[in-house]
Amino acid sequence: MGTTTTADGAIRVYWMTGCSSCLRTKEFLQKHGVPFLSRNVLEDESAYAELEQFGLKQVPIVTRGDAWANGQILRDVAKLCDIPYGATKMLPVAEMRQRLDAVLAGAARFLAQMPDHALAQMLPNRPRSFAQLGWHIANIADAFLEHEDGIPLTFDSYMRVPAEEDSDRAKLIAYCEEMRVRMSAWFDGPGRTRDWSARADVYYGEQTMHEFLERTVWHAGQHVRQFMWVLEGLGIAPDRPLGRETFDGLPMPEKVWDEADPAKLRRTA
Repeated sequence: MGTTTTADGAIRVYWMTGCSSCLRTKEFLQKHGVPFLSRNVLEDESAYAELEQFGLKQVPIVTRGDAWANGQILRDVAKLCDIPYGATKMLPVAEMRQRLDAVLAGAARFLAQMPDHALAQMLPNRPRSFAQLGWHIANIADAFLEHEDGIPLTFDSYMRVPAEEDSDRAKLIAYCEEMRVRMSAWFDGPGRTRDWSARADVYYGEQTMHEFLERTVWHAGQHVRQFMWVLEGLGIAPDRPLGRETFDGLPMPEKVWDEADPAKLRRTA
C-alpha cells in the first residue's frame, strides 16, 4: 500500500477488461458490499492520468483518498477498505503443481479446437487476440520460471505478446506443452528444495513463493476457463473440459469475463 494526494475519499478501482486479477478485485469489493467508482483504463484515458498521481501504471489498483492498494493482494485491499480479512488457506504445493499441469494441458487441447477465425479475433474491449491469450497462458508459467532464474516479475512480464511467427496454432500448442515439460523438470529439480515461505520478487507487493505459485495457477486457470466458455458459445464441446477438480480451492473470480451478457463475448468469436 502507498499514499499520495487526491481530491476526495471515494473508493476507486482502476482495471482493464479481460484482466483476471481486476475481475477478482471488483468481485471482492462487491461481495462485501463496498461501493466503488469503476475506472476502466482502456476506455477512459483520464483514468490512467489519475493513476499517474500515485506514480502507478498498472492495474488492478484500488484507491481511497490519498492511499492505494494493489488489487493483486486482497488483504491489502481489505485493509484499505475496512473489510475484515481472516486467515486464508492455500492448496499444498504438490496439488498446485498438478493443477497447473492440467491447466497447461487443457490450454493446448482447447487451442487445437479453436477455429482459425476465432484465434485471430480480438477479445471484446481488449487489444488482445485469442491466439495471444493462448500464448499468455503458457507465458504465465514461463514468467514463474524466469523468476526462479533471478528475473523479477514485473507488470510488463504479463503484458508481453508473441512474435508474429510464434502466433500460429502449432507453435502456440507447442509452447503450452513445452511449459508443461519445463515446469515438471523444475519441480523435480530446484523446486524440491524451494523455500515456499520465502518472499517472491514480484511487482505487486509482499508475497511468499507459495502465494506466487498460487497466483500463477489460478491466473492461467482463469484464462483457460475463458477458452472453454468461448468454445461452448461456438457450439464446440471442449475436449476433456476442466472442472471443479482443477479449480476448487483456488482464489479465482466467479465470473469468466467482465461482460454481464456472456453471449456478447461469444458472438465476437
